[in-house]
Amino acid sequence: MFQPAQEAMEREPLARLQLERMRATLARVLAVPAWARRLGGARPQDLRSAEDWTRLPLLTKDELRDAYPYGLAAGGAEGYRRVHMSSGTTGNPILNPCTAADVAQWGEVMARCYVAAGVTADDVIQITPSFGLFTGGFGFHYGAERLGAMVIPTGAGRTSLQLRLMRDLRATVLTAIATYPLRLIEVAREEGLDLKALALRVGILGSEMWSDELRARIERELSITTHDIIGMTETGGPGLGIDCAARAGIHVWEDHYVAEIVDPVTGAPRPDGAEGELVVSTLTRQGLPLVRYRTHDLTRVVARGRCDCGRTMLRLDRLRGRTDDMIVFKGVNFYPRQVEVVLLRQAGVGPEYQVVLESDAGGERLTVVAETEAGCDPAVAGRIRRELHDLLALSPEVRLCAAGTIERPPGKAVRVVDRRTTR
Repeated sequence: MFQPAQEAMEREPLARLQLERMRATLARVLAVPAWARRLGGARPQDLRSAEDWTRLPLLTKDELRDAYPYGLAAGGAEGYRRVHMSSGTTGNPILNPCTAADVAQWGEVMARCYVAAGVTADDVIQITPSFGLFTGGFGFHYGAERLGAMVIPTGAGRTSLQLRLMRDLRATVLTAIATYPLRLIEVAREEGLDLKALALRVGILGSEMWSDELRARIERELSITTHDIIGMTETGGPGLGIDCAARAGIHVWEDHYVAEIVDPVTGAPRPDGAEGELVVSTLTRQGLPLVRYRTHDLTRVVARGRCDCGRTMLRLDRLRGRTDDMIVFKGVNFYPRQVEVVLLRQAGVGPEYQVVLESDAGGERLTVVAETEAGCDPAVAGRIRRELHDLLALSPEVRLCAAGTIERPPGKAVRVVDRRTTR
């Protein structure tokens, strides 16, 4: 562990620490007029237990957008040293201003994530997320510095160069958005680079939903062990949590964050084990503290006891979808990840796919476009269609195409193309 005293803290002292930091967070935000108005008379001294925290109103993404740039920021007294921004494409962006203490906190939780993934100061870490307003690159960099490991700060893109440096500099740890390893594998094949010549052993991947089936394929092709890291611009970037070698859930650093699971429709608390929407509060962030922020991510609490790794922090299931990524087609609700699982079960079907929705005079049409390897049996299209019908009660058109047909965007993969004229 990077910080054993904190990461293995017993539940009772951890609960006391959380309550103390909840009160401090509430006092900080109440000094901001916009926060004081939306919290409607809440007072730090009224927080007598964690249950009292759940009576505070939920915070939405639209509220953060409407507060652009500094309406809900609370770090003015300390002074801001950095801003990061969400990659949203509609409306105002979400701006997260960071104080010096926020930057230090970020490095601390990221270093914890590295150690949970088995990374040490002897490793060589290749950072492939971008360095800029997107939080990924800087977060991985700060954590690596705190750990004392060597960094190859390549940033995004230039996949041929990424592979060359990975090979020549003997990178042992790959950090990336979840689907980028697929691009590395693809380009290595195109250029005749033997993936077995790489020294990689660990992959720390996040920022996108990725299924267990996709995880298995990446691990098999790159001969690495992957770890699922979570976090977002609003919470201060990646570092909210990660899964350890036990793979018994994603450890959330509860001395820095409070995680709740609520019903996505009503906002009511869900019991442990029941899937719902992840709500996150920050306990140590100064620039943009969050009080009960609705993330739209779907998951569940899998454990609160001590893990085999010795950590005691709450564990969440891997994120399984987003409430705002749900597809509604002819009255049926489903998520892209459900399609991905079916596709990756099929021999000869690659990991690149798109769900295309269109409308015409005859109504709405659903097509699953999937890339296939050379020699793939064309009959696989019928199997995919049958399995999707059994799973989702839908009968989409399945269109098979050659590897490389679907456009590779520079950032996150585009899994849904909705061309319907009405929703």
